[in-house]
Amino acid sequence: MSERNGATPGPWRLNPFLHWGDEKVYDPLTDRHLERDDPGFDLLLAARSGAMPSASETDERLRELGAAGWLLPAGEDPSTRFRLKYASIEASTVCNQACYFCPVSVARRQDHHMSMELYERIVAQLGAHRETIEGVSMIHYNEPTADRRFLDQVRVLKRYGLPPAVLTNATGLTPQRVDAILEMGGLGYLSVNLSTLDRERYTADRGGDHLPVVLKNLEYLKDKPLAPQMDMAVLGTGDEKHRRDFAEIEALFRGSRFRVLFYEVMDRAGAVPIGLQPIRRRERLCGCEQTGSRPLQWVHINPLGQCLLCCQDYHARYVIGDLNHESLDSILSGERMALLRRWVYGLEEAPDDFICRGCIYALRR
Repeated sequence: MSERNGATPGPWRLNPFLHWGDEKVYDPLTDRHLERDDPGFDLLLAARSGAMPSASETDERLRELGAAGWLLPAGEDPSTRFRLKYASIEASTVCNQACYFCPVSVARRQDHHMSMELYERIVAQLGAHRETIEGVSMIHYNEPTADRRFLDQVRVLKRYGLPPAVLTNATGLTPQRVDAILEMGGLGYLSVNLSTLDRERYTADRGGDHLPVVLKNLEYLKDKPLAPQMDMAVLGTGDEKHRRDFAEIEALFRGSRFRVLFYEVMDRAGAVPIGLQPIRRRERLCGCEQTGSRPLQWVHINPLGQCLLCCQDYHARYVIGDLNHESLDSILSGERMALLRRWVYGLEEAPDDFICRGCIYALRR
């Protein structure tokens, strides 16, 4: 049920999951954009304002917009639909650091490891969506390279035709592991989190004196084609110290395969007491834009085999299903997930304490 294959003739209603920009509109269910100059854009704008033209006026164009998913038959409920573009599998809760910008530093979870049997069963179900999946992240709030089974997990993903996405502090990204991954054909994506080159501050910020081993690993890795895209995230609070750290790290890795990026920390929808947070909380929700639409394009799986609404849900308040007893597709097309989609997109009023109200990535009217 990745996307619609057609549409029944009208009457029509506007697809409620569209993301609107000034010059284009995006449909997370089809992963398509419609530009301002494209045929049908003005009709969508009219429908958005409540002036849906009658079928007799523009019948052919309405049918085209319906067939493409921009419009839906008036009686259709799209809240059980999804297009799986990304997945996150946390095979272990273990992290070897406690970064000040991460909930692990506030409330470390009990250690738990997913069995490799369950891991492979889940990956096999994800493999059924390999045509639309662009990346499978091996992290939620863990450190994937701290798991001794890390290479085995990469192999399983590759075996099912899925692109592993590794976000890491690089403590366990040793030369031996780098070489082993290169022999497998590499990763789909790599992001290394390195916030400073100052050893004392690194230790204080992360709860571990790991900078020497990290820099040793990165020195070996920096010119290796481990992934088509290799990013280095420099996190901080946006102050002068953060800008200086960014400049130093950028200079150190200039000319390497890494793209060094400046990121300001956020409060993880209230899970940590620092970072960016939404200015407005009370407005009506109308979507999510965190690397795509979390409720429509993602699935997040913790080491217990539970599926969660979002990566911000550190405390697992919004469990939508259990892969020990349910199939992936039944969870993603089920009523529990459908209700959360309706809350996220404002089709139903979400509770006052709903997680998206406290998230900087939530769209609001």
